[in-house]
Amino acid sequence: MKEQLFFNLNDLSQGIPRDLTDGVKTRIFPGENVMISVVRITPNRKGDIHSHPQEQWGVLLEGSGVRIQDGVEHTVTKGDFWCTPGDVPHGFIAGPDGAVILDIFSPPREEYKKIGKGYGA
Repeated sequence: MKEQLFFNLNDLSQGIPRDLTDGVKTRIFPGENVMISVVRITPNRKGDIHSHPQEQWGVLLEGSGVRIQDGVEHTVTKGDFWCTPGDVPHGFIAGPDGAVILDIFSPPREEYKKIGKGYGA
């Protein structure tokens, strides 16, 4: 079987589904050295503060919100992006229209390579 190498951000049938918490869902696309996660957050929903050893970059594709990183709140709007070093506590609060975030992890998170729930293993 040929490996799929092309995807669409809006095709919810693609990727590995994961419910991070109530109102926060993602689709995971793992590679050898990096992993992409397309996160959809319902309006005004707060994601849990958590950390992991992987470096994480995030890009706000749609909506608005507040990125909480290392205890500091950063207001973000469409087009903003950020870097979160490994083991730094972080989370997100979606704005009134919700949010769609493209997260990039390096190295890939092993626990996200299979269907699951939550932020951890």
